[in-house]
Amino acid sequence: MATTSSPSVSFDETDTRHDEMHRTIEQWLADLADDVDDARASEQFQAWLDVQSQFHDYSHRNTLLITLQCPAATKVAGYRTWQAEFDRHVQEGESAIWIWAPIITTQCPECGNAPSYHDNSECEYDETPPEEWSEGLVGFKPAPVFDISQTEGEPLPELDTAATGDPDTIVEDLTNIASDLGVTIRIVDPDEWRHGEAKGVCQSRSVQDLTPLVEVKDRPNRADLASTIIHEYAHAILHFDITDATERAKREVEAEAVAYVVGRYLGLDTRGSAFYLAAWQGEETDVLQERLGRVSGTAEEILSTLDAV
Repeated sequence: MATTSSPSVSFDETDTRHDEMHRTIEQWLADLADDVDDARASEQFQAWLDVQSQFHDYSHRNTLLITLQCPAATKVAGYRTWQAEFDRHVQEGESAIWIWAPIITTQCPECGNAPSYHDNSECEYDETPPEEWSEGLVGFKPAPVFDISQTEGEPLPELDTAATGDPDTIVEDLTNIASDLGVTIRIVDPDEWRHGEAKGVCQSRSVQDLTPLVEVKDRPNRADLASTIIHEYAHAILHFDITDATERAKREVEAEAVAYVVGRYLGLDTRGSAFYLAAWQGEETDVLQERLGRVSGTAEEILSTLDAV
């Protein structure tokens, strides 16, 4: 690739691409499961989080694929999309980044399959003909995209996003979305703070109302205050109703990861972040996949709610 980091994997063989993409994700998860107490695993995990912060509306499976093929990617699009929507062209000799694209087609109301698969299945649904079926997601297929660094042409238009906001604005916006996230927030004067050295806490409001109450200690450093709010929101969403102590410890890692993704996207200082994955020791790959899904999904929930402000 022209200006991006060298990819660690590629999916050049058409006949095996689909299976190789699945196997590569599974192998990454297996390696993470085997080495959670190793510093290298934390580095690999953080590399994925960096990509997730760039593509917060992508699934964790797709950001994993981007991480493994082009970890320095910042904006990807299909070959024709670069031409038609941005007046940019993929440079000669560039290799595609392969991700999963949804397959949307008519599907059987009973078995959920597309007509061709339905005809070869044991489903006996025949109440309505296929041409009257509604469209829906029936699967995923490999799709080629290219990073902006692999293209040349017109500059991209400046985007007005939450990532360009200053810390004061970010604090205000984060406070405004609390109710949309199902959380109550209080920014407490330092003289009234009753939680010791903690910068923020998340607790139940009352016995009758078990929705989360986030309290954060006010401070002049608004960027640090914003980071604390994000972290406590992640707590509220991810494990507020989890009572098992072991699982809460595991969800703590997820909350830290969410705070990192959201903070990095918003331009906050995340350099002091560290990820201690030992709490995930012994996890199966399917469980790790669920954890990564919660991280990406929770970060997207917070960021999409912010974007709607």
